[in-house]
Amino acid sequence: MFKIDKVLNIINKENKKFVEPIVTTVSKKQTPFHVLISCILSLRTKDQTTRDASGRLFAVANSPQEIEKIPDQQLEKLIYPVGFYRVKSKNIKKICKELIKNYTSRVPNEIDELLKLDGVGRKTANLVVTLGYKKPGICVDTHVHRISNRWGYVKTKNPLETEFALRKKLPKKYWLTINDLLVTYGQNICVPVSPKCSICAIETYCPKAGVTKHR
Repeated sequence: MFKIDKVLNIINKENKKFVEPIVTTVSKKQTPFHVLISCILSLRTKDQTTRDASGRLFAVANSPQEIEKIPDQQLEKLIYPVGFYRVKSKNIKKICKELIKNYTSRVPNEIDELLKLDGVGRKTANLVVTLGYKKPGICVDTHVHRISNRWGYVKTKNPLETEFALRKKLPKKYWLTINDLLVTYGQNICVPVSPKCSICAIETYCPKAGVTKHR
């Protein structure tokens, strides 16, 4: 049986060496709205790029009303070069309009309501719920999906399957933190290609399922 408590405790200590994900930093200092927007910016984008873009945007606007007033070209310039910045710019504008019109400018705290917003998928919705509102949820991105399968803790084909498998198996005390833990570890040690097993603190616990090459 995989020792999930032991492993996550070790990872939590190891992660203190690394920079935490930008969305986590935002959640500690700002509102669920900031978490939502920074999460949208982070999709398919390197963390430092997201950090810089979020900083530029939030220096200019911090509410749905303020962002809605930004001219389209200026908004694109503020968030560039995040991945798909033009699409994200349009989605952010649509989200702000929807929040103003349907939610009295407040970000919903339920996954099903968040999924109604343009450009918001389950990863983003779960992250807003867990980091923004500290409510139970499991945010599964590529790192959580990859690592939990490498451990053999779940055997799933995609992040959606992983989310629901973890909801059945992962102790609830880890639901709010699993994404932070595995994203940080996945960016620095358990990387997608040729993971750094030789310096991994949990190497002895890991069956390395699906790993064909490592360092």
